[in-house]
Amino acid sequence: MAQDNDLGGETSQTMDRGLAVITLLAEPEHAGGLTVTEIASRLGVGRPVVYRLVASLARRDIVIRRIDGRISLGVGLIHLANAVWPGLRDVASPVLRELAETTGLTAHLTVADGREALAIAVVEPRWTGLHVSYRQGTRHPLDLGAAGRAILAGRAGDAGWVTTHAELQPGAHGLAAPVLGAAGLEASIGLVAMAPFDGDTIGPAVQAAAAELASTLGR
Repeated sequence: MAQDNDLGGETSQTMDRGLAVITLLAEPEHAGGLTVTEIASRLGVGRPVVYRLVASLARRDIVIRRIDGRISLGVGLIHLANAVWPGLRDVASPVLRELAETTGLTAHLTVADGREALAIAVVEPRWTGLHVSYRQGTRHPLDLGAAGRAILAGRAGDAGWVTTHAELQPGAHGLAAPVLGAAGLEASIGLVAMAPFDGDTIGPAVQAAAAELASTLGR
C-alpha cells in the first residue's frame, strides 16, 4: 500500500509540474517561447525533468519545440479550449442578450486565443430594424479592434472600456470592456455599430455586463 501511495504522489507531482510548464509558457511575456534551461530555472527543477515533461506534452501537441530550440504552446491547447467555449457561451448568452436588448446594439464575447482575439458568442438585438451582423468565430489581432484592445488593457489591470473606429471594418464603431477576475479567462464583452454612439452612456453598461459575467463565472 505504501508503494501505491508513493506512486500516486509521484504522479501528482508530475502533473503539477506539467501544468506549471503550461502556465509559464502562457504568460504574455513568454509568447516567443522559452528554452529548457529557462524553464528549469523558473520552475526550480533540473533540466532532465523539463526534458521529460516537454516530451510528454509535445506528444499531445500541448507544446512544440521550435526550430530555434525554444518551447512554445502548441495547437493541442486550442482543441482543449474549443471544448470549453460552448459552456462559456451558455453562461455568457443571458448577459449578452440583456446588453443587446438594452442598447439596441450587437453584443459579443471575445476571448484571447494566442495572439488573436476570437469572438465566441454574438447576440443581436431583436427589436431594432437595423443592426450590425457580427459573425461568431471572427478572429483578429489582439491589438486591433475594441475587443482585443480591452483584453490587453485587462492584462494591465485596467477595467475601463475601450473605443475604436474603423480598425477592423470601414465605418464600424466598437466599444468593449475586459472581463476581470475570472480565473484562467482573458476576455472582453463589447458592442459594435455602424454609427457613432455615446461612450459615456454605453460604456458603463458594457462594464457592468463584463463584471456580471466575471461574477457568474466565479460562483
